[in-house]
Amino acid sequence: MPAVMPMMKTLSGEIARTDGSLTRGQITFSDKIVEVHEGPASGNDYILPGFIDLQVNGSHGIDVMSADAAALRTLGEKLAREGTTSWLPTAVTAPMERIERVHGAISGAIAAARSDPAAARDSAAIVGMHLEGPFISARRLGAHPRLNLEPHGDEFERAAALRELKLVTLAPELPGALDAIRRLVGRGVAVSIGHTDATLEEARAGIGAGARMFTHLYNAMRPLGHRDPGVIAAALAKSDARPAIIPDGVHVHPEMLRLAYVARGMKGLIITSDKVALAGTGQETALEVGRARARIDRGAARLADGTLAGSVISMLDGVRVMVREVGVPIAEAAVMAAANPAAVGGFKDRGRLDPGTRADLIVLSRALELKAVFIAGRELR
Repeated sequence: MPAVMPMMKTLSGEIARTDGSLTRGQITFSDKIVEVHEGPASGNDYILPGFIDLQVNGSHGIDVMSADAAALRTLGEKLAREGTTSWLPTAVTAPMERIERVHGAISGAIAAARSDPAAARDSAAIVGMHLEGPFISARRLGAHPRLNLEPHGDEFERAAALRELKLVTLAPELPGALDAIRRLVGRGVAVSIGHTDATLEEARAGIGAGARMFTHLYNAMRPLGHRDPGVIAAALAKSDARPAIIPDGVHVHPEMLRLAYVARGMKGLIITSDKVALAGTGQETALEVGRARARIDRGAARLADGTLAGSVISMLDGVRVMVREVGVPIAEAAVMAAANPAAVGGFKDRGRLDPGTRADLIVLSRALELKAVFIAGRELR
């Protein structure tokens, strides 16, 4: 029986390219991008690669730390409706037994999607697991519980053995951290510097060992000082490690977002949501986040003492802040939200609108309203 050829589709408008430019023309695709043709276009919409969120703790009442495989797929469906087409479920600091259970759910969701692609076609693809802790500084826990560990010994070996592990946040100043970074990178796991009290020199040592990201720049890390520049100065300086930022206008003031953009440019920044289960639930909900219950308060999730416990934005919300409040061109913001996360995660088949890549793309109006989402070429209905 002959194979069924995927249906070809064409969209017309302003197409975001990986160099931060917009190409007016048409893009043709099936399950993969076939051609991008520059020329007259019938529409004025923006056509962007689907966003890749490297840090999702939860959304719409679903917490990654307690979700089973089916709930993770449901969470992925919620993300897809916001323009996110790939994501890393993120486990926070917890006993290793619980982290392994979370990994089991993530592995189950990935396996289910592989065995039955049709069942997962309306859901953002899970491309691995992000482990944010427990190998973090006791001085920069944020909302994490005090279960932090040094990155060596049996607990680290158990974490490093997790099959779907793709990204680990750790503090480079901890004993054994540099060796841990080298070992993780050696097995294809990206390392991000975060929840850290590192000095400038310690952060640079982490980059030298192979770290290639900073987790939520400015938040849960040693403050920037003119005599003690610390880890933030390392993140703002040119290097192979890109800082990820939470552009919700709460975690980081727009002027500090602008500083990061001026310092690192389009290719040097990553947009992430760092959203938690409270996102999409309404102002009156209270849910367990990290070490205590949290509510939405003043535009973000906060513990009772006011500690920030994650965002409630979508990736598209973050792109809008970068465009409207920071002045980043839309195509450059798309690089920060898709191509750069793909580069850090090693996801070579997505994150850009080039021939041969997976046809994950979104359509935005000129007012940056979401009009359409395509996952592997199929439009969500």
